[in-house]
Amino acid sequence: MLKLNFPSFPTLQTDRLILRSHSLADAEALFALRTHEDVMRYINRENPKNIKETEERIRQVHEGYNSRISVAWVVAQKENPGKMIGEIGYYRTDLANHRAEIGYMLHPSFWRKKIISEALHKVVSFGFEEMKLHSICATINPGNNASRQILLKHGFKKEAYFKEDYYFQGKFLDSEIYGLLNKNWNIDNTF
Repeated sequence: MLKLNFPSFPTLQTDRLILRSHSLADAEALFALRTHEDVMRYINRENPKNIKETEERIRQVHEGYNSRISVAWVVAQKENPGKMIGEIGYYRTDLANHRAEIGYMLHPSFWRKKIISEALHKVVSFGFEEMKLHSICATINPGNNASRQILLKHGFKKEAYFKEDYYFQGKFLDSEIYGLLNKNWNIDNTF
């Protein structure tokens, strides 16, 4: 079985970004992100009701990392590393099968600047090279064309379309699953 054993939290860097650990100081920015109508349009999760709930979510992210079952990063610009603009991570892992599900979100002020694409490239590379994953998947709302296009651009392939497999706020919703095998990953892929 795969094990996520890092000597310390793996801070990652790209040309423009720093991907770092969550801290309670990020609670306000995370609350703003997770209550923003445009950000949450295709993320079928309940919005936090207050900062306290957001702080609890940050504790859960740390617990997942400390339990060695998940790893998630704050997305920040190098010029302002203390300001959270998004998050990305492997929130669900299937360690027995060397597979993890990636998820991401970004504040709309930073959309269309290739920031998620840059972060995704780095985190996928980390997943295959350091975590030794065999495959990475992403589940999206079928209406989220922007997310679909980013995944396709990075070599993910559509694996499944599930009809009404997810119940949220009184409705059954569809899901699309995208996947990428380690052997098909092209580290030189430009974003």
